[in-house]
Amino acid sequence: MRKYILSFVMAFACLCLWGANRPAKAYLFGFASSFNDSTVYFTEIQQLDSVYIESKTRFLYSRDNYSNQLREHLQQEGVNTPTCVTCFALNKKDIEKKYARLRKKYAANGKFIVKEVKQPGFRYEAIKPDE
Repeated sequence: MRKYILSFVMAFACLCLWGANRPAKAYLFGFASSFNDSTVYFTEIQQLDSVYIESKTRFLYSRDNYSNQLREHLQQEGVNTPTCVTCFALNKKDIEKKYARLRKKYAANGKFIVKEVKQPGFRYEAIKPDE
């Protein structure tokens, strides 16, 4: 009986680890703002085929590094001290809802200047987990 329980536990652990290291398709967009002015920046929704989702938290692996990619791009464009956030979802409908809700919050307010970060100039690069 112990052999069966031990083999079941080992198989379950292998499945969990195997699922964490497989690339998945996800949709991302970035949002950036600066406390120095009233301009906010939105990227277009982008599909990435090889992102990694952490199995325990179901969160985008290394999300801060995706935000750093946007920050570096905006700094090269002359934006000083942008604060960047990357939002993600595993299906397109969910990300479109998040995008519309955030965009409406800033566009309808009238206090902010909303600018687009277009895809030929900026594209997220997938980040692979460390071995």
